[in-house]
Amino acid sequence: MFKGRSITLKHLLINNVKHIGLQFKSDKVIQALVEKLPHICWSQEYGMYHVLNNKTNLSTLWSTFRGEVWINGNYFFENSHGLNPDKPHNINWYRNRELKEGFKRCPEEYLDKLELSRYAENTVKTYVHHFETFINHFHGIPPNAITEIEVRKYLQKLTRDVRSHSYLNQAVNSIKFYFEVVMGMPNRFYNIERPIKQKQLPKVLSKEEVLSLIEYTRNLKHRCIISLLYSAGLRRSELLNLKIDDIDGKRMLICVKATKGNKDRMTVLSPTLLKELRAYYKEYRPQHYLFEGPGQKAYTASSVLKITYMAAMRPGIMLRHSFATHLLENGTDIRHIQLLLGNSSTKTTEVYTHVAETSFKSIKNLLS
Repeated sequence: MFKGRSITLKHLLINNVKHIGLQFKSDKVIQALVEKLPHICWSQEYGMYHVLNNKTNLSTLWSTFRGEVWINGNYFFENSHGLNPDKPHNINWYRNRELKEGFKRCPEEYLDKLELSRYAENTVKTYVHHFETFINHFHGIPPNAITEIEVRKYLQKLTRDVRSHSYLNQAVNSIKFYFEVVMGMPNRFYNIERPIKQKQLPKVLSKEEVLSLIEYTRNLKHRCIISLLYSAGLRRSELLNLKIDDIDGKRMLICVKATKGNKDRMTVLSPTLLKELRAYYKEYRPQHYLFEGPGQKAYTASSVLKITYMAAMRPGIMLRHSFATHLLENGTDIRHIQLLLGNSSTKTTEVYTHVAETSFKSIKNLLS
């Protein structure tokens, strides 16, 4: 894959305009790829190529170098306050943030209920986003005066805008939370039709592909993150909340606390990964969380996404799917896999039987 080639992204300010600097050692392959980039420029002052700092150029960099050159984004993303701002970690952020003039803020009582319900960070973010989008669509109507007819019209608009099933369900949940939980009107929107759930099979990497990605991940911290997502079957949020004490090297277990549904569970710790984690601890010396960003704060979800993206992968949830499928292929009982994943029902886990190779090996070849 990368054959030792790497390129480091840097923040540059040229003529008071933000640019992405590309720093790399002399290499014919990298040079050829860089010269193909649209609107690429050379800075004599900084001694490196650069392009404007925007999402389009960032996406172009990933697609150009993917599979050929390792992209080191440590200096770029963890210190970025432009394209990738840190997400808030408490409800007060939503209360105090600056909004555009005329934009209706999420009602205070809505935020109070979210806080009292101790909803996860991602759930809070999703509910606030969708409910604010909803109430600003009906800007001239107070939220508590919006009727079921108007809710239906809003959902029809989202459908016409070709929003995903997941997006529509999230919108419904945020609206129901306001009327049924905040306003105390049970089942007011009981008859609102939800979109039919799409039954898509999980996308899985082969074991060889996963091990290859881990092997070619040069950064020790990033390698530990990818290895943990895969070998322990962790959700991204679970990995971010791991504390140092959650790693039990004597029993070879990982304690995953306050997971989905506010439940704790245990999952397996790979002996190979334990060696890597010990080396990682000696080098990075985390103080509280197992993986920390600037200021010893918990690593952000966007940082993990970037790591998996830079490793030429789709988001890290694929690793969790791969973990479950590979265990099933190795003969692990589906009830044990359910416990390791923290699924509330075996029905959720049974989807992996549809993609496991062992499910098809016993079927007779009709052409033989």
